[in-house]
Amino acid sequence: MAKITYIQPEGKSQIIDVSNGLSVMEGAVQNDIPGIDADCGGGMACATCHVYVQDEWFDKLPTKEDGEEDMLDMAFEPKKNSRLSCQLIITDELDGLTVSIPSKQG
Repeated sequence: MAKITYIQPEGKSQIIDVSNGLSVMEGAVQNDIPGIDADCGGGMACATCHVYVQDEWFDKLPTKEDGEEDMLDMAFEPKKNSRLSCQLIITDELDGLTVSIPSKQG
């Protein structure tokens, strides 16, 4: 299990315990975190779970697959630290991960 911090666009943050094996997106959906819509349910077919990963965590995450890059091209205001939260699977190593939610999704 890992503690994941979700930061809203206006700065409010919520820290949620997310079980290993779930995605950052699933943790958000199960805990009613606003701003992560997850329209495709984690199938990497949309970009409505787009998040910005804090810089100190970015290099600790698995690299993006081509499909994720393609979806992020359609996201609202993608940045170099953009990721699809459905592709970030929780492990003990991600304890403390902090992600920021864009001001709007796709």
